[in-house]
Amino acid sequence: MDKITTIAEMAPRLRRMEISPVEITRACLNRIEKLNPSLNAFITVMAESALVEARAAEDEIFRGDWRGPLHGIPIALKDLIDTKGIRTTCASALHENRTPNQDAEIVRRLRQAGAVIIGKNNLHEFAYGGSSLISRFGHVHNPWDVNRIAGGSSGGSAASVPAGMALAAIGTDTAGSIREPAALSGCIGLKPTYGRASSRGVIPLATSLDHVGPLTRSVADAAMVLQSIAGYDPADITSADLPVSDYVSILKDDARKLRVGVPRAYFFEDLDPEVSSAVEHALRGIETLVTNVREVQLEVPTDRTLQKAESYAYHAENVAKSPELYEPDTLRRILAGESVSATEYIQQRSELDKARRHIRSIFADVDLLVVPTTPTPAPAISELTADPEALRPAELKLLQNTRPFNVWGLPAISIPCGFTQGGLPIGLQIAGPHWREDLVLRLAHAYEQATAWHKRQCGSTVITGE
Repeated sequence: MDKITTIAEMAPRLRRMEISPVEITRACLNRIEKLNPSLNAFITVMAESALVEARAAEDEIFRGDWRGPLHGIPIALKDLIDTKGIRTTCASALHENRTPNQDAEIVRRLRQAGAVIIGKNNLHEFAYGGSSLISRFGHVHNPWDVNRIAGGSSGGSAASVPAGMALAAIGTDTAGSIREPAALSGCIGLKPTYGRASSRGVIPLATSLDHVGPLTRSVADAAMVLQSIAGYDPADITSADLPVSDYVSILKDDARKLRVGVPRAYFFEDLDPEVSSAVEHALRGIETLVTNVREVQLEVPTDRTLQKAESYAYHAENVAKSPELYEPDTLRRILAGESVSATEYIQQRSELDKARRHIRSIFADVDLLVVPTTPTPAPAISELTADPEALRPAELKLLQNTRPFNVWGLPAISIPCGFTQGGLPIGLQIAGPHWREDLVLRLAHAYEQATAWHKRQCGSTVITGE
């Protein structure tokens, strides 16, 4: 399995027993062995248990007990998602040896679908950043250019997929931490509607804004993974008891009836010229796929008080007891929420509810929104580490176009829409109404099929360091 492949390509072959889950898992483990020294995408590689799970999947499929498209597929997890008996570190010295006694709900669902859990991905410590440069276990590197960031906070998850170290990964997204690294690392990143996928057993950053979702090599793969993890979890107070669509089947539906809105104010401001050019080209392509594309106006929320307050509330006890176990930059970010009063928090929580209700009105006239995922391509690691004071402003800029969709709680996806002259990926973000992941996936799939950006391979560049 030299070619980096997709779940959509592998699942039928697995079902027909043309290829073995053991073969696929070994291929991914071989890539991890080769590439992780350069990318640092994994904190824990679960080689032994992954091969046991792959052999079990092989036996089940041989007996005709096929569980679905994830059966025998190697999937990685951001290392703040609990795994029974396997450490979950959050890329922090505080949890360096923390071993959960049960799986997170989404891990349980993945295992139920027959997935092979191949390892735990590196991340920005406690998910509090957009670069994955602050980690107890070192920087995560971009698979297209190891001298650049992979994005964050799900940086290791994003880097592992286009490099073929896993066929999919699960990340978390509080301000863009799935979509931003997906854009910078050249893969698909899907944030479902707030409450669509359970966050029970996932270490929070800010519970009002946290989302869990897949990173994959194709839109079809994202639909397959979402199908397995979506749905009501009565033990999770953020989970919504609403029907789940057939995300895979709807990919075949015609996109030509869709109406697309483009909010240029805010989202198209101060773009890198190559990002701007690629996105405008993508919009011209989308015009040929849908009913119409027109500009819309949005009131964009930018306040970060809620995230600061909820992050501090979660960490307050450990920060007081063991501040030295946090990376200094993470500690500063957490302590920024200490001064938020209860009155301010209640007010901002009310503003969040208002924003989520108000955004529904925009979808009276359009079905979807399309904007650039990030204003710039991946910055150089040296550029961000040279001046520690410049790191947070650079991260906030990278996350400026993704953060509002967390406040609104809308489903949103980042898909590749081009590359810079230097070979860095550029992402396009598509968002839809609450609970309409089907619409988001439909347009994303139609655009993907009309282009070839997702077919580019980065493996040889990573291996050779060219």
